[in-house]
Amino acid sequence: MPIDANDRKLEIVTDIPDTAMVVCAHADDAEIGSGGVVAKWVAAGCEVAYVLCTDGSAGTADRSLTPAELSEKRTVEQRAAADFMGVKHVVMLGYPDGGLEDTRELLGDIVRAIRRYRPRTVLTHDPYRIKHFQHRDHRKAGIVTTDAVYPFARDHLHFAEHIAVEGLEPHKVRELWYWGADEPDVIVDVTDSIDRQIAALARHESQVPGFNVQAGDTIGERLRRNAARLANGYGFEYGAVFRRLIARR
Repeated sequence: MPIDANDRKLEIVTDIPDTAMVVCAHADDAEIGSGGVVAKWVAAGCEVAYVLCTDGSAGTADRSLTPAELSEKRTVEQRAAADFMGVKHVVMLGYPDGGLEDTRELLGDIVRAIRRYRPRTVLTHDPYRIKHFQHRDHRKAGIVTTDAVYPFARDHLHFAEHIAVEGLEPHKVRELWYWGADEPDVIVDVTDSIDRQIAALARHESQVPGFNVQAGDTIGERLRRNAARLANGYGFEYGAVFRRLIARR
């Protein structure tokens, strides 16, 4: 978990972009990391795209499932969660779960998605988190997304084939938001959207058993408890925190 956001006052962000993209390593990461904000923004008219990097073929403790069966199940669950959230586009890159690498191929795939869907704001894992355990795929997804945003999606001579062959123009992302940061600097009021986040997360039925960290606890209770802690002192009931980078104009 990130540090207590109440150790210092964070900037309350109320602006809502017209387009946004979530780049995540695994099915369910988008809903866990940014689900409250995505639900809030979609309800306000923001067009959101998801880019899912891996095939989800290793994320289970259920030994009865083969990797192919698990991958298919998690794909269906992610699409159901995205549909429920009102996410307009879902891109499945299909890299091996647990095998995500900082390659030019992955970089090009994320650059292509940015150029196609042209988000003002991109949300992803904070790859620089060091105070708590973090899945290796999360670090790789976060760092490659950071590079894709700047400078690769922006500059026309990077992946020039996107322009010449696919007709995709360069795109400059205005803001990059990291979830899971050790030191967040912005907070969003998700009081009206946390129920939708929890309901979307529940669509990931294969993962629900692993969400529970205490006997009798549920992912909804856990999310609410943490979101209430983050919002303490800000004048709203539930909050979501991020570390935000803003590009020069």
